Amino acid sequence: MSEAAEHVPPAGTTSVRRSRDVPLLVERARAGDPRAVARLITLVENGDALLPAIAAALAPYAGQAQVVGLTGSPGVGKSTTTNELVRALRAQGHRVGVLAVDPSSPFTGGAILGDRVRMQDHATDPGVYIRSMSSRGHLGGLAAATPQAVRVLEGAGCDVVLVETVGVGQAEVEVASLADTTLVLLAPGMGDAIQAVKAGILEIADVFVVNKADRDGVDATVRDIQGMIALGERGPGQWRPQVVRSVAARGEGIDDIAAAIDKHRGWLVEHGELRRRQEARAAAEIEAIALGTLRARIGSLRDGTELTTLAAKVAEGALDPYTAADELLAQLAR
Repeated sequence: MSEAAEHVPPAGTTSVRRSRDVPLLVERARAGDPRAVARLITLVENGDALLPAIAAALAPYAGQAQVVGLTGSPGVGKSTTTNELVRALRAQGHRVGVLAVDPSSPFTGGAILGDRVRMQDHATDPGVYIRSMSSRGHLGGLAAATPQAVRVLEGAGCDVVLVETVGVGQAEVEVASLADTTLVLLAPGMGDAIQAVKAGILEIADVFVVNKADRDGVDATVRDIQGMIALGERGPGQWRPQVVRSVAARGEGIDDIAAAIDKHRGWLVEHGELRRRQEARAAAEIEAIALGTLRARIGSLRDGTELTTLAAKVAEGALDPYTAADELLAQLAR
C-alpha cells in the first residue's frame, strides 16, 4: 500500500486478519500492511465495540489526507473516472485510498460490490488501497461507516482518499459534508436547462465533470451547467465551480480533472475554507455518533415499559407527543 510496505513483517509472523489488538493494527496499517487496513475498516463497518479505541488511535492522523468525493447518477462513469484518477494521482507520486460505495438490496441486504471490478488495473499496486463498501440501507449515497473508514485510510498514510458514492438522484448530497472537494459527474442527454437549475445535487459541486464527452449533446450540457453557475450569487473571492469535459473510458480529460482538483485545493487553503470544512466534517461525525447512541438507548427502552406507557398515553389523547418526547429524553438522561 505504500513505500513502507516492503518493511512489513512477513505474512504469518503476526496475524492481523482476526486481530483485536488496536495498537498493533494501527501500527501495521501505518507501515502499509493492507490486511491491517482491511481489518480496521471491517471493525468500523461492523460497529465493533473496539470502534472508540480505533478512533482514538487514529485521531493524531486526522486531516492529513485530501478527501475527494465523486458523485452522480448511475451510468455517468464514476467508477471509470475514479480508476483513471487513481492512475493520474499515482503518476504524481501520491498514495491513494479509494472507498467505493455500492447499493445494497432492500430485499436481501446483499450487494455486488462491482465498483472494484472496474479498478483491477491497480489491484497489485502497493501504493493504492481500494475498498468496496455496501450502503447497508443508509441513504445519502454513502455508507454509515464511510467517515470512519476515511479516517482509517488517513491513518494508513494515504495522501488522497477518493470516495465514490452509489448512483444517486437529485437529493443525495451527503458526500459534500465528507469531502474537501466534490466532483459531480454528468453525461450528455441526461436533462435539459430546466433540469440543470433544479436545487439538489448540482449545488454541491466544486467541479463539474461532463463525462462521455464524445457523445452528441455535450456542448448543450456544458452550456446548461455554465448557465446554472452564472445564476449563483458569489461574492469576491468565492469559488466558482469548474466545468471539465472528459472521456474517462479513453483516459481523456483526466489531467484536466486533476488540475481542477488541485486548483480548488489551493483555493481552500488560501481562504481558510479547508479548516472550516474539516471542522464541519468533525461536527457532523460527532452529531452522528451522539444520535446513534441515543437511538440505541431509545431502542433499549422499547424492551421496558417507559416508551410503551408514553405511546399509550399519546394514542388515547392523554398526552401530546412533544411532552412525551421530553419525558423520554428526561428518562434517557437519568
